[in-house]
Amino acid sequence: MSTKPSVSTLAELRASGWESLSVKEELRRNAIARVRAGEPLVPAVMGYEDTVLPQLENALLAGHDVIFLGERGQAKTRMIRALTDLLEEWMPIVAGSEIYDDPYNPSSKYARDLIEEHGDETQIDWIHRDQRYGEKLATPDTSIADLIGEVDPIKVAEGRYLSDELTLHYGLVPRTNRGIFAINELPDLSERIQVGLLNVLEERDVQVRGYKVRLPIDVMLVASANPEDYTNRGRLITPLKDRFGSQIRTHYPLDVETEMAIVDQEAVLASPDDVDVTVPDFMAEIVSTVSQLARQSSSINQRSGVSVRLTVTNFETMVANATRRSLRLGEDKVVPRISDLGALAASTSGKVEIESLDSDREGEVLEHLINSAVLIVFRESVPGETHRGILDSFESGAVVETGQALSSSDIAGRLSEIPAMDKAVAAVLDGEEDTKNPTVVASAVEFILEGLHLSKRLNKNQGSYEARESAS
Repeated sequence: MSTKPSVSTLAELRASGWESLSVKEELRRNAIARVRAGEPLVPAVMGYEDTVLPQLENALLAGHDVIFLGERGQAKTRMIRALTDLLEEWMPIVAGSEIYDDPYNPSSKYARDLIEEHGDETQIDWIHRDQRYGEKLATPDTSIADLIGEVDPIKVAEGRYLSDELTLHYGLVPRTNRGIFAINELPDLSERIQVGLLNVLEERDVQVRGYKVRLPIDVMLVASANPEDYTNRGRLITPLKDRFGSQIRTHYPLDVETEMAIVDQEAVLASPDDVDVTVPDFMAEIVSTVSQLARQSSSINQRSGVSVRLTVTNFETMVANATRRSLRLGEDKVVPRISDLGALAASTSGKVEIESLDSDREGEVLEHLINSAVLIVFRESVPGETHRGILDSFESGAVVETGQALSSSDIAGRLSEIPAMDKAVAAVLDGEEDTKNPTVVASAVEFILEGLHLSKRLNKNQGSYEARESAS
């Protein structure tokens, strides 16, 4: 944050050459600068470069209020909050103003009276752009007083008349004057409260009951909503929806690579000072593929969505289980293995809704998703020409045990019995660090064996892999 400007009076502000712009003009000017420079409007959001962000750029350049429609976990709130970066860092206001009055064009009676009394000596204060953002999570108990304002009985008790505009206690919208106001889950607002926002979006003012006051405000209104409110909590009234200039549909990551990049950005792992964690690419890809498959599964309610939070929490749970296993086995390096994926049930429950009346079906659906993800990544990662040599070793009597109770060195040590495994491990770990570390090798071995089992090339019995009657 830079230092607050030193200008402190209206005369000094005029002398400085400061220009008064509406909030939408300000956003538009700074959006143009970013687009011209080739910089993204929202740097921390991935996967929207060719879909959502161009629409957002259009909305800002057109000076529109925006409503984002999308299922849970699609970064709607993050994009809304990031819009504050497009505001100027410091903005002058009439000192003491509750609604951040523009010194050149004051809206409230307080600011008008102050400027009339003091003229060019009116005191000026500066607020940071972070203070120009207001947000309300829509709930059924939200009132007009919360959003617009109400009579303040304390001010009346102090001796002011009810007809005095100074008795008003401003709501959240006026208090975000000259800024960005966001309403999350807009359909949750009762319909009569939604009506109270119509003037904000069209006439650009607010009206408080019992007063002949129409307070002009300068605000950009941004909202989020679920396109199909599967909880049936409420609906968005047509006149309000019509007043939003742009309606932008968000979506989940369209490919595994984007999902993996989001996980890499969002997942919170243990500090390197605590444990040394390495997650092979194929394990991260499996976790991301699980979510991608869940969004296509007929066994999962797609109206409720499959959030990216599922991918992030599954990744964190997988690493946590691998950490717990490694600590108990006395291993210095933590590397997730296929056997750690069983822990994902805890992080998945509550984040997906199974389309079944059978309460026991959730476990089956999750197991099917994990197995399908492992098989997909296996087919992409392990060359088919390496399979035959591995299967020959098993047909000659090799048996390999895996699981949570076995150390990485125990699993990696069995490679001497399966010489052909070296080539497959090298292909899987191509580009990985510490390819000679037994914990990394053990993870690759488990992955290859599980892939061969799911391909119906090996038998598996309680974590022990052995040849099928006909493995060819």
